[in-house]
Amino acid sequence: MNTRPRSRAFAALGLTLAAVMPLAACAGGSGASSGDDGAAGTDPETFTVMTANENPVLEAQLDALAAGACEAENEALPIEHQKVAQADTVQKVTLLASQDALPTHTIAGTALIRPDGDLNAAGLVGDLQAALEEAGTWDNVLPAAASTVEQVYGGMYSMPYQYNIEGIFYNKQIFADNGLEEPQTWDELIEASATLLDAGITPMTEAGANGWPLTRIMGMYIFRNVGPDAMAAIRDGEAELTDPEYVAGAEALAEYAEAGYFGEGFSTRDGDTSSNMFLTGQAAMTYDGTWLLSAITDPERNQIGGENVGFMPFPEVEGGAGSIDQYPANAGAPMIVNAKQFGPKVVDWISCIAENYGQQALQDAGVISGFKVNGEVTDISENTAEIQERIAGIDETVLWFEALFDPKSNSLASTNATLLTTGQMTPEDYMADLQASIDANS
Repeated sequence: MNTRPRSRAFAALGLTLAAVMPLAACAGGSGASSGDDGAAGTDPETFTVMTANENPVLEAQLDALAAGACEAENEALPIEHQKVAQADTVQKVTLLASQDALPTHTIAGTALIRPDGDLNAAGLVGDLQAALEEAGTWDNVLPAAASTVEQVYGGMYSMPYQYNIEGIFYNKQIFADNGLEEPQTWDELIEASATLLDAGITPMTEAGANGWPLTRIMGMYIFRNVGPDAMAAIRDGEAELTDPEYVAGAEALAEYAEAGYFGEGFSTRDGDTSSNMFLTGQAAMTYDGTWLLSAITDPERNQIGGENVGFMPFPEVEGGAGSIDQYPANAGAPMIVNAKQFGPKVVDWISCIAENYGQQALQDAGVISGFKVNGEVTDISENTAEIQERIAGIDETVLWFEALFDPKSNSLASTNATLLTTGQMTPEDYMADLQASIDANS
């Protein structure tokens, strides 16, 4: 694992602790001071980390760093843990912030930490890029992860402890048996799907009952067609989902389903059933995220063998403004640093994590993060190693279709996807209903 000079320089974070929004009461106090360059945090007594009950891996890996690569940082500022149920995160974090008791490093709600969110507006969200650049450790954050975090949250406000890209997993043996290569365009994907269907093979399995796997495909068609800023334009009112280039995405998804390429009963298929269809060779492809690696590396679930699992990016749309190199990605639940406590010792802790977490988590838990892997990692699957290497080479990412939607529109997109793909709703009506929801809830 990497080590570095134990400098105690810390970042001026440039966050104004303005008394605004419902959390105004927690923006001031003895923990921070203001100046021309913004607020500078003051180190707490302990490095308190609050994580979700559902994510024991993060606590375990941080403890491993505290006993290993970050031992010096832990001696200077001992790590302590707090837990919260994922579903209770927003309520718990809001309460703690109002009591001036927000942990040093904590899970938070996405809306809370965006520039116009309550925590950020109250000056409680530390600028991680500024801190890591000042400490000279920013280059340990992968460009792909930085791109994703900034798109989701409006700034580098979250540590990318988990990092997933999405694409099409495919059965190499089935492709070889049918004379197929990785499709580079949507038209080539259609041609490959037709060949597979003619051979009696389900071309692509998706969990239609969940809705979102279907909207992911539609969204990726839109990103490839319109460009990487396609959904930001919807959020900003610069375009509407009823515009022809957006409706084309709904049309492409509906036509793919109508041709039978998802197989029989896809609209009621759940996630486990869909994954098992791919991993037992009943389907040639599945669009999914790299979280599927846990199943791929499980010999009890993966009956086709890891050596027969390939991964490819979503193909380009001919004439579109997007690129096949722009992968959809997410960086897990947001984990922020309390700006009021972002002092020199906390900066050292965050810097040490950035340098060493990538290797630690990959080696010990097989977890792919948004940090560089600084050092040798042994005994991981070839599939995991290939994905890690691919992620390290990505410069620009896109979000998923619903990433910037309000909760009601997000739910509607998934619910109506079944109607769209079973012919009960036209592409035009699907997009019109969704745009009306966005307009009503913006």
